[in-house]
Amino acid sequence: MTPLVPQETEPTFADFGVHPDIVASLSDLGIIHPFPIQAMTLPVALGGHDIIGQAKTGTGKTLGFGVPMIQRVVTPADEGWADLAKPGKPQALAVAPTRELAVQVSSDLERAGKQRGVRVLTVYGGRAYEPQVEALKRGVEIVVGTPGRLIDLAKQGHLDLSQARIVVLDEADEMLDLGFLPDVETLMSLTPAGRQTMLFSATMPGAIVALARRYMTQPTHIRAMGDETENAHTVKAIEQFIYRAHSLDKVELLSRVLQARDRGLVLIFTRTKRAAARVTDELVERGFAAAAIHGDLGQGAREQALRAFRHGNVDVLVATDVAARGIDVEHITHVVNYQCPEDEKTYVHRIGRTGRAATPASPSPWWTGKTCRAGR
Repeated sequence: MTPLVPQETEPTFADFGVHPDIVASLSDLGIIHPFPIQAMTLPVALGGHDIIGQAKTGTGKTLGFGVPMIQRVVTPADEGWADLAKPGKPQALAVAPTRELAVQVSSDLERAGKQRGVRVLTVYGGRAYEPQVEALKRGVEIVVGTPGRLIDLAKQGHLDLSQARIVVLDEADEMLDLGFLPDVETLMSLTPAGRQTMLFSATMPGAIVALARRYMTQPTHIRAMGDETENAHTVKAIEQFIYRAHSLDKVELLSRVLQARDRGLVLIFTRTKRAAARVTDELVERGFAAAAIHGDLGQGAREQALRAFRHGNVDVLVATDVAARGIDVEHITHVVNYQCPEDEKTYVHRIGRTGRAATPASPSPWWTGKTCRAGR
């Protein structure tokens, strides 16, 4: 009789010692098995160690730091709640460079921490202070926000970070590019010296390494970049194409692409706010369900456009690089660079809106005009 040989199975979140309530919340969302960056991060992060996490955009970094945050905070339902020095004050802080990314991270944390009863608050500019202040008064376990509003609330005495034992800097290189480094240093100074710090980014410029050395204690560098023979930062399954076109022909060529068979949601990037508005208007005139996101729109209008895109009420979103990072929308089958980005890093993050962890990878056309050479 041939002995039964146990078959190797893919590890689940439960195999990493994740709290059963978190496992159940993730299971309700259809998330059972961790992605590589998550599998490498969880054992280290759950142990309270500092982490520098580097992975391609769209590979699931949020749960890599989010699950340990949710597990390590104490909720009102936990036995240790009464023993806290300041119950209700934030025990964990996640800093994001943009409002859109902050909202996305907060949403993921809320869903993963639903059965744990973890209270998550999102704070960012462009919104009234009062609801955020009221939520802080009621008590929260995790705060996710942009640097400016976080500092404003702290200076006004509403945000007390003295109990924030876990601090996460998400998309740290983007915060550096946007000039937030002094704000990040201010926020770090408001948190306890013995905190756990996790820094996540797709790229690691020298200034980020210097930041890590200053604020982290013997960090573990976790790098989930895949096969070294492929592009260092893009997901391997994304197909990339270049089309040369005269500037007067771009919208017509774009219209042909939008008629591709089996296409899903399409995200189109422009360099300027004026171009985003113009392309959107021209597509709407041609009968496409299109909307725009750019800096001239108020926060409410931007959120409305993104919500319509998520729900499929519009299937074409034209955006400036305000939407280039951290926007996790499923079923984006095409990303179009209508205008060339300023640098290769921006290009990487633009095309990373497709081929994400839970989204089928797909072609990412790069449209070039007379003044932009292919391959730039």
